Amino acid sequence: MILWGMATPPLNIDAFPPFALKPLTLGLLEENARLVSENVSLREEIARLKGLKGKPDIKPPSTPSGMNKATEKRSRRQEKRRRGPKTPSAPVEERVIAAPDIPPGSRFKGYEDFTIQDLRIEPLVVRYRRERWLAPDGRTVLAPLPEGISDHFGPEVKRFILAQYHQGQTTVPCLVELLRTIGVDISKRQVVRILTDANDAFVAEARDVLRAGLTHGGWISVDDTGARHQGRNGFCTQIGNDAFTFFATTASKSRANFLGLLRAGHGDYALNDQAFACMRRRHLAGPVIARLAAHPARHFADQAAWQAHLAALGIDARKVHPDPVTVATEGALWGAVTAHGFLDGTVIVSDDAGQFNVGEHALCWVHAERLVHKLDTFTETARKAKEKVRALIWWLYADLKAYRAAPHPRRKAELKARFDRIFTQQTGFATLDRLLARLHANRAELLRVLDRPEVPLHTNGSENDIRCQVIRRKVSGTTRSDHGRDCRDAFLSLAKTCRKLGISFWDFLGTRLGAAVAAPVPHLAGMVAARYAR
Repeated sequence: MILWGMATPPLNIDAFPPFALKPLTLGLLEENARLVSENVSLREEIARLKGLKGKPDIKPPSTPSGMNKATEKRSRRQEKRRRGPKTPSAPVEERVIAAPDIPPGSRFKGYEDFTIQDLRIEPLVVRYRRERWLAPDGRTVLAPLPEGISDHFGPEVKRFILAQYHQGQTTVPCLVELLRTIGVDISKRQVVRILTDANDAFVAEARDVLRAGLTHGGWISVDDTGARHQGRNGFCTQIGNDAFTFFATTASKSRANFLGLLRAGHGDYALNDQAFACMRRRHLAGPVIARLAAHPARHFADQAAWQAHLAALGIDARKVHPDPVTVATEGALWGAVTAHGFLDGTVIVSDDAGQFNVGEHALCWVHAERLVHKLDTFTETARKAKEKVRALIWWLYADLKAYRAAPHPRRKAELKARFDRIFTQQTGFATLDRLLARLHANRAELLRVLDRPEVPLHTNGSENDIRCQVIRRKVSGTTRSDHGRDCRDAFLSLAKTCRKLGISFWDFLGTRLGAAVAAPVPHLAGMVAARYAR
């Protein structure tokens, strides 16, 4: 009993038995960690209130768990496979070398081939002398320029600049210096114009590739990363699968922004059954949905028309949670996506970021297991519990990969039961138990592969795709104009798509620019659609 005004005597540590010191020490360590974290948060809050520049929000690189690679089965033939002789794809130029000092009476025994690969880079200046005639009626008839010639730089120079910048990740100053070293008289401004001007056809083709992927694909995986545009922080969103890739840089990463990208270039809003179903899932108030459904207007050409409709119905004046304007807009965007025939039965695989949770959704197992992998443990009991759970998850993940290769109804029920046993167990480690309960709540999305075996179990493809945007950001920083931003996203999208389709990006650029190519590359959107038709 502690009396008011009397000091509490200090604890006598020597009087404690050894078995009681360990839990006391562990409790002090946990309390110290909590106080340190709270101290850091308070200091950041004080700095924010004082208007000081806070600590930069730089996310540390995520530690890979290794779960996906560790569960891959590799045959001995794959491990011992060696690289064989490579046949050059370019035309072979034959040159005969005569043998010196041949002794009299020698017999000719043919040739011994020795093949090398070389590169010829040299400037070419062409002066086109265009005939000019004066017709009897006073008109001037001028001979047209060859196809692919629109300014004072030919298609080969443009192809070289686009390939080096987008595929080679070269900076503009280095590219200008390289061209001048070769002998091409060009300025930095002219290089920037080639990278940004008159490239609307490439931007349109990247948009058509996205439409083909969203129309015909059975699944897509998505991810995003930071981006800079006009000196401001933004976000670059990746959408793709094993046949195509699409990038789009915007100022927001909200769900409405993602749904707007899924319209693939269309700017309309639609109220249909899918739109109202989306609003109900997002818990929009019933009277608001009834008011929208009772009005005869169901299609809106752009954002201005949609906002005017919400204002006319008085929905924008309601200040409740969830915000009716936000939820109604997300529903109308989803209605437009489905109205254009996109994502019909397509599964969206993500890393559990909230903005990607639309339509038929699946979660990445690698990100889910990483949450367990990153848990901090302070006791041996907690560490053993964590490692046991990780081992069970790895085992289940390996069996899910095997199920994808050979689905079976009986295995489906067994895997569901194992999932429940793993994620409903009580380990005694409170933090781990809460995490397992959270993952069990995502049961349907983590086990989507049981109903759709073609859907991948992870988003590694998206993370690999978006790496080129991260490198571009580190190399060149920010884009200045909206057209430059769109061209950068389009060319990186087309380069990744060409790689997935097994097409040379060099030949693709040559075909579009009118340069000489061995085999012209057809429209990529048609090739993406044909990939799904197999």
